[in-house]
Amino acid sequence: MARQGVIKSNLTNDIAYKSFMPSFLPLEEGIKFDEKLIQSLVNARTEIAKLEVLTSRIPNVNLFIAMYVRKEALLSSQIEGTQTTLEDILDPMVLENTNSDVKEVISYIQACEYGVKRLNELPLCNRLIKEVHMELMKNSRGQERNPGEFRHSQNWIGSLGSTLNTAKYIPPNPSDMTLAMGNLENYIHEESGIDVLIRVALIHYQFETIHPFLDGNGRVGRLLIILMLMDCRILTQPVLYISYFLKKNRTEYYDRMMEVREKGKYEQWIHFFLEAVYESAKDAIDTIDKLDCLHKKIELQIQSMGRLSKNALEVFKYLETNPIIEIQKTSKALGLTYNTVSNIVNEFCRLGILNKVRNISRNRIFIFDEYVTILKKDTEKIV
Repeated sequence: MARQGVIKSNLTNDIAYKSFMPSFLPLEEGIKFDEKLIQSLVNARTEIAKLEVLTSRIPNVNLFIAMYVRKEALLSSQIEGTQTTLEDILDPMVLENTNSDVKEVISYIQACEYGVKRLNELPLCNRLIKEVHMELMKNSRGQERNPGEFRHSQNWIGSLGSTLNTAKYIPPNPSDMTLAMGNLENYIHEESGIDVLIRVALIHYQFETIHPFLDGNGRVGRLLIILMLMDCRILTQPVLYISYFLKKNRTEYYDRMMEVREKGKYEQWIHFFLEAVYESAKDAIDTIDKLDCLHKKIELQIQSMGRLSKNALEVFKYLETNPIIEIQKTSKALGLTYNTVSNIVNEFCRLGILNKVRNISRNRIFIFDEYVTILKKDTEKIV
């Protein structure tokens, strides 16, 4: 058998097709470590350790997590072709004016939050993966394609309009898929001397190769990365997301996985994955530092607001999880009068903290520009 797996023949005559069955994990031959791969692992491990220390020390880490999950949801969905912006997701009227692309991102946010919470009650397993998929597919395109269930029919990967005969890649047939997901679940749970990051790289590749759902495999596969890191106690908070790197290197991302399927080049894939972890951890550290500095700067500005300062701090806290606001909704959320919030918003505008976006009757929309600018990095629409 080839290192990467085997091509299987299915059915006969006019409906015959071939599918790929990946080798089970752990690999019989193991991973071949050279100096380059070892250095990549050291770099990724070092940066993750720095991130873990940083998130354990800053007082407002939960605010960062809430916003970073939204950014990750947007980027992961953009990899699949979703066309929306961070401003769309943060729009205070999003639930009233949502479209199908925005719904997909919101569903991803809910799936991520669900998965992280569920890890407190259930180990990472096929049951949890199915539950996360169920959450992901709620109220989004593909919700009719068996959410929360492994597929019972053949799927394939290819350009729009492709068939089993023209597809770029055909995952395991339903019977082989069931066996492969059983093996993957066992591998997730078994003790191993291999570093966790290497294991996560292999698990992500294996999941994407098995493609157990009819839709949403890419997004679930990227969610598995953070869930695995938390399940293995490498991270205590969901603060590492690699979709920003994968979006920038989308072609190489897919090509590296195909190189494993076709030629068994696991080491090249692992090196790419470790680079993604390293760059993503650096990005998270940089973002946390910038948001923390911004937080401290604005707290000092608020102290100069006299009698408004107490309520202004409450509005500011709200801004850090809702950086685009509408006065009426903000006043209801905080239990403050419309006039109080309006006065604070006007003062924030004077200080340059907020800027007006549009003015439609009383529905005035304001944006926390500096905050959104920091988070917007790498979230531009894919052309």
